[in-house]
Amino acid sequence: MGFLAMALLVALTPGANNLLALRHAMVRGFGGSMVGVCGRLVAFAILVVVVVAGLGPLLSASVWALTLIKWAGVVYLTYLGTTVLWASFRRGGAPDEAVAKTSGQVRPPLSALARKEFLVAISNPKAVLVFTAFVPQFVVAGHGSVTAQLAILGAFYLLAEAVAAAVFAAAGSVIRAAQMSRQAHRRLDRVTGVALLGMAGLIAAESATS
Repeated sequence: MGFLAMALLVALTPGANNLLALRHAMVRGFGGSMVGVCGRLVAFAILVVVVVAGLGPLLSASVWALTLIKWAGVVYLTYLGTTVLWASFRRGGAPDEAVAKTSGQVRPPLSALARKEFLVAISNPKAVLVFTAFVPQFVVAGHGSVTAQLAILGAFYLLAEAVAAAVFAAAGSVIRAAQMSRQAHRRLDRVTGVALLGMAGLIAAESATS
């Protein structure tokens, strides 16, 4: 349950894919946006398979490798939290410009929404870091097969990602009628950034004492 809660916080961080879900809901509605999200989940499932196949034997063979990955996760979460906080002050919490340019006047086919979500997810280095640095740090040495643990954690993260996408899609449907203010964007980004930095601190403290 602890991993799922933290995975939800990471998945809910405003990013390219979540902004796409938001925009797609404003264009095609909640259902259309969630069809597009399937493309993202396919991309992330591929990353899970890659991690399970490549990191499983490595982590099984070396406790030092697991420790290194955990600290890499601390660095990643610190970077992500700092970036979100900085963006909230620098841009006032406004959506990413590249995604915001998506037109709300056209109705692209659902296959195009799924393709866009897939390409953004599979080419996003932050998504790769999630599965190579964030997810593996929850593997517990000596508690069964590392490969099986990675597969289960990856499946739970996909669930968290689907829930997060649904939240942004629902928000996009609401924004159709009443757009969220810049001040609300700022507050959301700052709360998310502080939460991520707090997670990084907890993981660092745990790694230092383990």
